[in-house]
Amino acid sequence: MLQSELTYAQENCAHDAEIEEINALAFGPGRFVRAAARIREGGAHDRDLSFVALHGGRLIGSIRMTPIAIGTTPALLLGPLVVRDGWKSRGIGRILMNQSMEASAKAGHRLSLLVGDAPYYNTFGFVKVDANKVIMPAPVNPERLLACILPGAEHLTGPELQELAGQVRHLNQL
Repeated sequence: MLQSELTYAQENCAHDAEIEEINALAFGPGRFVRAAARIREGGAHDRDLSFVALHGGRLIGSIRMTPIAIGTTPALLLGPLVVRDGWKSRGIGRILMNQSMEASAKAGHRLSLLVGDAPYYNTFGFVKVDANKVIMPAPVNPERLLACILPGAEHLTGPELQELAGQVRHLNQL
């Protein structure tokens, strides 16, 4: 399959079932007890900042952004980012990441948080956060707690990420 056969679109409710299917395949039933999933239970993700990759109308990748607060600091929780088996290592995740981060920055967001693999997400500007300053609703491997200053908010500095303090919550829970 050629990369040019892929299309990318803003997520809509018609994608929900297929997104749930690929998340279940990728992360299994244990995904519901993870810290990020528990935050997402507090409310909906922002479809304006969430995107899908499609091939012939079939959903093959997805990224979601959920509005959160870290203490009193507004932020976005990135994820899940998922690409179907057989479609990985083709740059689909990178394109979804770039679309989502660009849309988030254009919407005025300044900060994104995620729990993920540092070697992958470092390429997008994510850095490790001091896990002692950010309280997650469930245990998180401190090496996987990452944050990024979004484009357009470069006046923030890396050390400011370390100044974050407080419990991470979905904005609807505040």
